[in-house]
Amino acid sequence: MKARPCLRVGAVQMQSQPADQAANLAVVEQFCATAAAAGVELLVFPECCLTGYWFIRHLTPQQLADLAEPVPDGPGTAALQTLAARYGLLLGAGLVEAAADGFYNTYVVAAPDGQVWSHRKLQAFEHPLIRSGDQFTVFDTPLGWRLAVLICYDCNLVENVRMVALQGAEVLLAPHQTGGCRTTNPHLMGLIDRAVWDRREQDPAAIEAEFRGDKGRGWLLRWLPSRAHDNGLFLIFANGVGIDDDEIRTGNAMILDPYGRILTETSAAAAALVIADLDPALLTRATGREWIAARRPELYAPLAQRTGAERETRELKYEE
Repeated sequence: MKARPCLRVGAVQMQSQPADQAANLAVVEQFCATAAAAGVELLVFPECCLTGYWFIRHLTPQQLADLAEPVPDGPGTAALQTLAARYGLLLGAGLVEAAADGFYNTYVVAAPDGQVWSHRKLQAFEHPLIRSGDQFTVFDTPLGWRLAVLICYDCNLVENVRMVALQGAEVLLAPHQTGGCRTTNPHLMGLIDRAVWDRREQDPAAIEAEFRGDKGRGWLLRWLPSRAHDNGLFLIFANGVGIDDDEIRTGNAMILDPYGRILTETSAAAAALVIADLDPALLTRATGREWIAARRPELYAPLAQRTGAERETRELKYEE
């Protein structure tokens, strides 16, 4: 059997404009052109990058309805399909979906041949009217690779990543809006002073220290490599960067291999693209895949039972 070739992938960090899909799509297209010229086949953008993100929590029900759109029949999905075909890319980007039963934080993946897949965030908290999805999203692509999507907080739960691995995912798309988050937890992230961001050109060392410290990269490295390693899959982390309502996102776009090693990353305080080649040979003996093969499912029944301590993600998020 002929070995599969490497897959060239890209992860983008960008700052989205609130409720300005045209402006955000213009940035997406710029990166599509750059990535296509570099031979990228799969390009991953952040969570809610077409709509903007953290301002969503302030919206009235009518404003949320005005922001949201159907998937796959809305203009955002159509624009992504057009860009995927124009640049020959498998392309993923996030928006707010309007569905018959409510609103969702949704990630759309469009292929050059017109195929579309979408994932509804499982651990949603952005607005009281945004519902959590109830299905894992794992699918085969024209590229010959099996992909999964988990949005931001979805990736925090080890069970979610293990579930997509058990469904055969080889590459996890992990679109986020994280870093620099407000929290009362003294060991977790914290806000970045807006003045440090505003002076990033005059004092680049100050913002880089924040991005590479515990508010950014340090936070990510506590858990992100383990998700890739323990499940034997590649992980593409795309994040917001810069001003996001009253917080500063920390970027740190990176791509990891099935051993949890960082193939490429950036600490730039600006919109940026990182690119890596995924070697399928690394999947064959990945430690995480061997560990999955050694599982004893008969011991794990309690994992699927409620303990009584479970709470809604938004309750936990807003109490941090």
